[in-house]
Amino acid sequence: MINEDAAVKRLSKFGWLTIYAVFLLIFIGGLVRGTGAGMGCPDWPKCFGQWVPPTDVSELPANYQEVYKDHGYASMEFNVLRTWTEYLNRLSGVLIGFFIFLTVVFSFPYLKRDAAIFWLNLLAFLLVGLQGWIGAKVVDTNLAHWMVTIHMLLALVIVGLLIYSITRSQQFVIESTAINKKKSSLKIITITGLLLALAQVVIGTQVREEVDLMQLAYQNSSRELWLGQSGAVFGWHKVFSLALVVANVWLMSTIYQQFSNTQLNKAANWLIMSLGAQLLGGILLEKLDIPPILQMFHLFIGSISIGIQLYIYILVFTKTRYNSGN
Repeated sequence: MINEDAAVKRLSKFGWLTIYAVFLLIFIGGLVRGTGAGMGCPDWPKCFGQWVPPTDVSELPANYQEVYKDHGYASMEFNVLRTWTEYLNRLSGVLIGFFIFLTVVFSFPYLKRDAAIFWLNLLAFLLVGLQGWIGAKVVDTNLAHWMVTIHMLLALVIVGLLIYSITRSQQFVIESTAINKKKSSLKIITITGLLLALAQVVIGTQVREEVDLMQLAYQNSSRELWLGQSGAVFGWHKVFSLALVVANVWLMSTIYQQFSNTQLNKAANWLIMSLGAQLLGGILLEKLDIPPILQMFHLFIGSISIGIQLYIYILVFTKTRYNSGN
């Protein structure tokens, strides 16, 4: 077992800080989408050709709508709130890049101890670069639905890599006895829940794409009609929501039957709370005609739920035996 020396503690603390920061970036991304700020900056990496965005339309060329007509500005005027929301989203992405770079630096001591931790963090850092490039393509394609979906899914891949590497580096205790006999059923339930969650993410992005099409078709009015005309995909989204809740209640019950006072118990508690909030948010989105603020929180909490399920998966499938507690 790796001793809890200064290097280990530093990576653990900074690694989790980085993971929280990535979730914050996902939240900001949801804010961008919920406020319609995705094209607040119609070019990349600059914003209206400037490194620091304008704060007033008077700072733009008189023909800016003509210049950026291919990015939606033929019928849209400059909005300082949307512009700065998108700009802060980009700055946050750069900051996350620095955070993950430092996580890689703090992983160097593991090259001789557990090299996979270093290489996983390095991969996450490289994927952040790819994520930045995809972000530029999202702008270039005027928020093409499939590009936005890839952008979101890659963020989840990055956070998954970080959760795995940091959890692996901590080597904390999840088992107090040999539980191989018990663990087989837990593995099946865990994998089932995770697969359902990943399928739900894909279906959810398809619902979002359909809603975006309805938004364009109705010119941002008649919101009460959007979900009803989004096709069968919304029905499947609701079916998978219920299946996901059932699977994870089963998972939580299994964990509490087999363990006590472990990271698994704590993670199961957080998972059920996040899924409950996610289910409630989905119901309110339908009943309240998709208010943007709820869209933002639905995306954010869904991302957290995926993160917790990945965390549980890592704990359940660890090959190392540790003591309970921590």
